[in-house]
Amino acid sequence: MSSLDDELNTAIRRNMLLGLWAAEKLGLVGLGADAYAKDLAVGKLDAERSDVFSKIRKDFDLAGVVQSDEQILRVMEEFTLRASAQMPTGRGGSLAAAAFALKRKLTSR
Repeated sequence: MSSLDDELNTAIRRNMLLGLWAAEKLGLVGLGADAYAKDLAVGKLDAERSDVFSKIRKDFDLAGVVQSDEQILRVMEEFTLRASAQMPTGRGGSLAAAAFALKRKLTSR
């Protein structure tokens, strides 16, 4: 696997973790939380939707969730480190497997 693939997979895994964190802050649970996280992860593969910070900032502002830019960026950094270490999500599977499945699905279109 190339370093570009590694970077993409890390970003997808990071966005899944970030999406689950943001979904919790937004009061989303279950399938709603999973859908929000997957949307952020898939957004990494779409140049027009790849700015996850701006999406979360906008969603938090609309929902009245109080988080500073610095807090969001700190969480993003933490999840980048976790994703690069390929830590499991604790949701019945690994982020690496989820990232691979999403990547395969989107590139096979």
